Amino acid sequence: MGGEAMQALLGNEGLKAGLASAFSSGKLSHCYLITGPVGSGRHTLAAILAAAMECTAGSRRPCGVCLACRKVLDQVHPDVITVDEPGKKTVSVETVRRARADVYIRPNEGLRKIYVFPRAMDMNAAAQNALLKVIEEPPDYAAFLLLAESAEQLLPTIRSRAVLLRLSPLSETVGLEALKRRFPDRPVEALRDAWTRSGGFLGQAEAILTEHAALAPETLRFADCFARRDRLGLTELLVPMERMKREQLQPLLLQWAEILHQAMLVRAGLTGAWETARQIGHSRTTADALHAQQSLRRGAELLGGNVSPGAVCGALQVWLDETN
Repeated sequence: MGGEAMQALLGNEGLKAGLASAFSSGKLSHCYLITGPVGSGRHTLAAILAAAMECTAGSRRPCGVCLACRKVLDQVHPDVITVDEPGKKTVSVETVRRARADVYIRPNEGLRKIYVFPRAMDMNAAAQNALLKVIEEPPDYAAFLLLAESAEQLLPTIRSRAVLLRLSPLSETVGLEALKRRFPDRPVEALRDAWTRSGGFLGQAEAILTEHAALAPETLRFADCFARRDRLGLTELLVPMERMKREQLQPLLLQWAEILHQAMLVRAGLTGAWETARQIGHSRTTADALHAQQSLRRGAELLGGNVSPGAVCGALQVWLDETN
């Protein structure tokens, strides 16, 4: 596959070779299912595919320099449409039906009209069946890019009509070189620890290394209070959180639980963890961290079962106080 655009996707040479052949021959599928865990490059590959479908440079697609490619890669192409409901747990059937109706309006300016489903795995059965109706017999200009963690998250009828593109882990050599370019000031040991914990997926390793971009202010305060055994500080943190919505509180509790998981790994000798985790690992016992982690996960589960945020925060004040 040609052009600078493909340089954004590391590794996966077999997958890229197969796509290069399809692009050069013009034998493109109207539906691709891109799978891989968080940080594996699903969104990068989707952008490259969309650019290749709109590219006007001929057989060497995506060129990355024509106007169509630049618009796709800059996320401003009017014929590349994201189908999602940010902030909601699922992608509703109504959203899919709106996209399905839009399919029959011809492209504004592009060669294709491309619908990207960044959370295809979050469509319920009704939404997937609504999508099935259009991917079975779409207009010749329509294309669909479905992103999911695994193919099994989608109905067999959807899978059977899509070309599966499964992203693979990168080699340590490729991954570490990429991390060195992204984090030139980090010690190699920290990069290697992050790479090991990422499972071979660059996005996950980068998330591990960009602590303050990934952590909420409440998480940083929780880590500080927990490390210092500051009971009053934890109470002052949790009380105003009682007014949060479930969808705001639950991710925070899971983030706190992840910090404690890393703190336990620090106790076991891990050196590349977030600074907040190291702070806890150096001041609290494994038993303390484990008890608190279990409490936080229990709180997150209760929120999923419709227990109110106020009740969960109140319970957490008691449960976390048991570790002090």
